[in-house]
Formats: sequence, structure tokens, C-alpha cells
Amino acid sequence: MGTFPATAGPRRSTLLRAAALLAVGATALTGASATAQTAGVRLPSVFKLRPASAGHIDAVGRVAPISTSDCVAQIGIHCYSPLQYRAAYNLNPLYQQGITGKGRTIVIVDSFGSPTIQHDLEVFDQQWGIPNTQVEVVKWGNVPPFDPTNADHTGWAGESTLDVEYAHAIAPDAHIVLIETGVAETEGVTGLPEMMDAEKAYLQHHDADVISQSFGATENTFPGFEQGNFKSIQDLRYAFKFAAAKNVTVLASSGDNGATDAKENGSDLYPYKVNSWPSSDPLVTSVGGTQLTLDNNGNRTAPDKVWHDDYGAAGGGVSGVFERPWYQVGVAKVTGDHRGTPDISMSAAVDGAAWTYESYDPTRVGWHLTGGTSEAGPIFSGVVALAAQTAGHRLGQINPRLYALGALPSQWSGIVDVTAGDNSWDTVTGYQATKGYDLASGLGTIDAARFVHAVAGR
Repeated sequence: MGTFPATAGPRRSTLLRAAALLAVGATALTGASATAQTAGVRLPSVFKLRPASAGHIDAVGRVAPISTSDCVAQIGIHCYSPLQYRAAYNLNPLYQQGITGKGRTIVIVDSFGSPTIQHDLEVFDQQWGIPNTQVEVVKWGNVPPFDPTNADHTGWAGESTLDVEYAHAIAPDAHIVLIETGVAETEGVTGLPEMMDAEKAYLQHHDADVISQSFGATENTFPGFEQGNFKSIQDLRYAFKFAAAKNVTVLASSGDNGATDAKENGSDLYPYKVNSWPSSDPLVTSVGGTQLTLDNNGNRTAPDKVWHDDYGAAGGGVSGVFERPWYQVGVAKVTGDHRGTPDISMSAAVDGAAWTYESYDPTRVGWHLTGGTSEAGPIFSGVVALAAQTAGHRLGQINPRLYALGALPSQWSGIVDVTAGDNSWDTVTGYQATKGYDLASGLGTIDAARFVHAVAGR
């Protein structure tokens, strides 16, 4: 078991690879299905569990990102830079006020990590004119040497890269801590004890404001679930209870298979609605996914809608483990007597994917496009860091604040309702976005210039 110094010196639930090293011309699908020859192909629904099974479209020759309009023309999907997200979420007025995350800490937890994370962040920052920062890398347990031929390692490295680059892009002056664990989170309990141990141990020795988790396991795969025995999940909640006691905000991505989830053995889906943990935990803020439609400057050309495209759909639904928390009593008509997810939603669509720079795999060095709620989670972690700086203190569990703000007009709360789209996936009919809280988008998305001040109590 790893240990932390006293001073600082998945299964990914949500990473979807849309394209990499983009070039004009034909592309080849690699990973779970190698038969397709077009970027418009429907990728297999296996992204939520193992990085090794994440699908992505590769091409060669592109050494720099291209514009949204060029992405649409060349590969048939929208692609966005961090500067476009800053414009879309109205973050620039906050930066002009000096609200940049300065003095706040974002903790990101991923299996294996990435050996090139610092270099890749520096290339990413240079491309977009973002001030660079030094990532603090903490290894927990027996983290094996990185093997670029190991699909588990490279899959999690892609997750780590996305998490770090977009948390930093939103809160450029926040301190970023990447905790690397040595056991891949898959389904059920596997890998989660190491992650929970790492989170609690870090918080025992260091200050942090927000923990971002882009991983999750289907509630149904935990031992005892089918018999109504939830002890295997309850026994893993100690890190979140400790975080709550220290007023640390904990986030989790809601997933990429809509209202259903991926089975442990690959691409088959549960033919019914299920949820995933830690997203479903009442001590965690569940971050779902939307689809943004932006022009090259980040201006909206259509309202946001729930993410549901040919590559995946935003996770959301009702927990089979946790009863409805008190802060959701106002939305009981939607959730029933159990915990509903998500709470809030940010950009996640593959048709609207985020540019990342990656060099951990020497055969695929360059600019990639990534989507999924693994993108939404770290983006929102940056927003929480901005709010913590504004408040002058850690915000702790923000769900009660979110639902209180959700009852106010948008011009006061900064919460923007999402009323279009649904999170159906394959044969499972999901939930429709409606006015107010729903199980597809939660409370909606945000206008950061208003939301940050509102959630900070300012």
C-alpha cells in the first residue's frame, strides 16, 4: 500500500475517443472494431469500463488542431478548443475579475496515470495561450512502469490527459494533483479500494478543494446487489465521508451509456435501466453530459441538449442502492424515493469533442479528440475551484446549494435549464430532458459568470 508524504512536493466511466491526428482523407477505426472506414460509424458501447476497449478513430498526418468548421467538413463531427468552452460557459468575465482558481487545489484520480503528463500539458497550454502549471504527480500503491504497448495503460493515460488538461484549462491557476493508482478500476469492487484509499490518504495529509473522478462501476455488478445487500458499496464510502468532514467537494462523471450501462464482459448492455457508483453516491456531485453546438469562436448556434449521438449518451437515472437524499426532496416527483443522477451537466458529446495533446504512446503522438462525461467532470472541477477561490474557502458538499439555486431564476443562480434531448442508448429507452430537474441533464448546465458567484454565496 502506498503512503503520502506530509507535504506536497476504468474503468474510466466516460472516456470516448472520437479522432486522433486528424488528416483529410480516409480514417480507420481501431480498438474494439477495426472494420469501419468512416468517422461517421457507430462505435461499440464499451467505453464505460476498460480503457482497453475504448474505441477511437485514427488518421495520420495532423500535427495541429483544426477549427470546428473544418472538423465538420472533414470528419463530420464538431470539435472544440478550451477557448471555445471558456466562451460558451461565460468564463472570461471571471478571469477578468482575477478569478482563476488561484490558491485552490484540484485532485484527479486515475489508474496508472501518464508518464508524459507534464510535457503534454505544456504543449496544450502553448497551443491555446494558457499559463502553464506544474502538475503534482502522486503514486499510490504499486504503480507498474508505464508500458505504451499495454492498452490498459494507454487508455488510462488518455483519461489522465483529458482530466488534467481540461481541469487546468478552466481553472488555470489552480494547483493540479494527479494521483496514480496501480490497479485498474473495472466493474464491481475491483480497483476501487486503491482509489478510495488514495483519496482518503491524500486528504489526511494535504488540503484540497475538489476531487474529480472520471470512473465508475455499475451498481448491479457489486457483490450482493442482486440479493439486496449493498454492503460492498457501503464499505467503499469512507473516502467520501472523510472528504465531507473536511469540506472537500467530490465529483463523479455520470457515464456514457445513457440510462443503461456496459456489462463486465464487454459490449453487451443491460437491457434495462441501471446506474453507476460513485456517481450515484449522495455524497458526490454527479456530472452528466450535454451536446454544445458552437461556431469557431465558441458562440452557441443552438441551445444545449442532452448528449445522445452515434457514439454514446449521457448517464443518468435512479440509484438501486441509495435512498433519495434530503436535498432532492424538491424533485421527488422525478426521482421517486431513490437518489437521482445527474445533478448538473457539462459538455460531453463526441459530436462536440475536446482537443487534447498526447505523447505517451510513441505511435500516436499528436492532437486527439475526446468526448464523454470524462470531459464534463474535469471541466466542472475547474468551475468548483473558481467558486472556492471566490468564496475564500472550500465549498464542501455542493449538492444542497445546487438544488437550492435550481429553484431560483437563472439570472440569479447561473443554472441554465436544458430542455431538449434524451439519454436513450441502444435498446434501452432513457429519460427526456424537460423543464426543471430531469434524469437526463439534472438541473441543467451553467452560465459560469453568474453560477460561480451564486454557488460561492457571493
